[in-house]
Amino acid sequence: MEIDYRSRLTAVLDVVRILLVQGLAFRGHDESSSSKNKGNFLEILNWYAKRVEKVGNVINENAPGNNQLTSPLIQKQLVNACAAETTLAIINEIGDSNFSLIVDESRDKSIKEQMVVILRFANKQGQVVERFLAIQHVTDTSAISLKVALDELFARHGLSISKLRGQGYDGASNMRGEFNGLKTLILKENPFAFYIHCFTHQLQLVVVSVAKIILVVSYFFCYINMIVNIVGASCKRKDALLQTHHQKIVERLETGEICSGKGKHQETNLAKAGDTRWGSHFTTLIHLLTMWESVLEVLQNVCQDGSIANQKGLASSLISKMESFEFVFVLHLMMKVLGITNELSNALQQKDQNIVNAMALIDTVKDRIQDLRDNRLDELLEEVQSFCERMSIPVPNMEDKIPVRGRSRHEGQWITYYHHYHAEIFIAVIDLIAIEMNNRFTETTTEFLTCISCLDPRNSFSRFNHARLLHLAEIYYDDFLIQDLQVLKEQLHTYIYDVRRCSDFVECDDLASLDVKLVESRKHLVFPLVYRLIELALILPVATTSVERSFSAMNIIKTDLRNKIGDEWLNDMMICYIERQLFATIDDEAILVRF
Repeated sequence: MEIDYRSRLTAVLDVVRILLVQGLAFRGHDESSSSKNKGNFLEILNWYAKRVEKVGNVINENAPGNNQLTSPLIQKQLVNACAAETTLAIINEIGDSNFSLIVDESRDKSIKEQMVVILRFANKQGQVVERFLAIQHVTDTSAISLKVALDELFARHGLSISKLRGQGYDGASNMRGEFNGLKTLILKENPFAFYIHCFTHQLQLVVVSVAKIILVVSYFFCYINMIVNIVGASCKRKDALLQTHHQKIVERLETGEICSGKGKHQETNLAKAGDTRWGSHFTTLIHLLTMWESVLEVLQNVCQDGSIANQKGLASSLISKMESFEFVFVLHLMMKVLGITNELSNALQQKDQNIVNAMALIDTVKDRIQDLRDNRLDELLEEVQSFCERMSIPVPNMEDKIPVRGRSRHEGQWITYYHHYHAEIFIAVIDLIAIEMNNRFTETTTEFLTCISCLDPRNSFSRFNHARLLHLAEIYYDDFLIQDLQVLKEQLHTYIYDVRRCSDFVECDDLASLDVKLVESRKHLVFPLVYRLIELALILPVATTSVERSFSAMNIIKTDLRNKIGDEWLNDMMICYIERQLFATIDDEAILVRF
């Protein structure tokens, strides 16, 4: 009996693992014996029994009626055991190390406010890891409520706030408020939990500011939204757009204008851009440029065949707008700007991204923006003129004069087309971006992050500065005792001499690879205090991307059809789903013993 029970329990756990890793529902609408679809759990278990004789011999009619191990309660207890063991593995992975905290909150499908907590730390191999700790329902999103929820969570998992060395949020007032924000409440308890405003969020605010302040750009994105809305207003128009675009591609392939190849000319559509994700605006602009002729053709069809007079007039005005040089100019300019910032945004979203590398990336983007301002106008104008000529769009003579916008023609204030496009649009947009970049990323010039940048291994540790690194250790005075500072003073000299002459460190191009190489070469044991400084720099959070991914996972698990999932059930499923790679390493025996 005991052997049968264990075989049955192991089979049930196998099914539980499959459903957890895939984020699938367990229960069915009708789980009775006469049901044609009993839900994922019972259907997979029955499929398993039919194909594995050992399993079939111990479940369903071959199991005692009071020991089927298929009840909803048993399922939840097994899932809870899986989640508890996965969380325990995370806590053991952290050990006694310092860590950082990344927090955000969002509503789920049942309109409940959920707070996601991510921990960032360096593991035993020197790799930066971001782990999902929990999702916690909060009654409100005030800083005090969030702090109480965090304290309860830390106490439940045996984590100490004294080990906290960084905080990462998206910049909401309840998070980063100077007086009563969550950041401030934590800093009152632990002054070493340095706050870093999410870099990707700041980058989005840079572009949002440009779109709001520069009227030409603001109007441009309004027109883009109208084009997307009217072209995608019905299935008929979407199908017409795709069919027209397909025909254009076939024609260009036949004439040899473009060539075929793997991954080229995939079916695409005009997707509506998200309000908070400016990377989606870049995608929308790319698709519009690619499908330009097809979009115009659909708009012309609306003008000719549209049944609603308002839509006819709107489509006609949008055609006029698209066939203007100014619209095309702003389109190409914003594609260049968004292309530069989108590269940075994607790079910052890597889980192992570190603060030193992020600062370097910010500097790179500032340099590229400046290069665009100083050297790329003529190149941009050539691209725009070439596109306009292909699409039969009138190109103005840049030396011709036009009245200053917003003034009467009789006032006699005239400017050339070149001045309008160069000074009033091109320079205005880029200068505002440069100003916003400097304002939003002021952290990159603070003394604290300047000291951290001295750990950068690039160019043979060219930024190494002995005095600043000692000062960094003084900032973290809880991690470096007075005697440690005396030892570190000499250890830094030996460290920099050693790594510069060692060929193993030549290939290190960022802080993360340096940390891993130190562990691999066991030099982290030779220079433990320097290694401690590097770890403290690495665990500082850069972006809240892991939290956003967690919310995406929440929407996969808690759908409209599963909106009655309880908080504990949701938390357990999300732990196993998000940390599925770690969950896969958990031995069945540990889960069964806990169960």
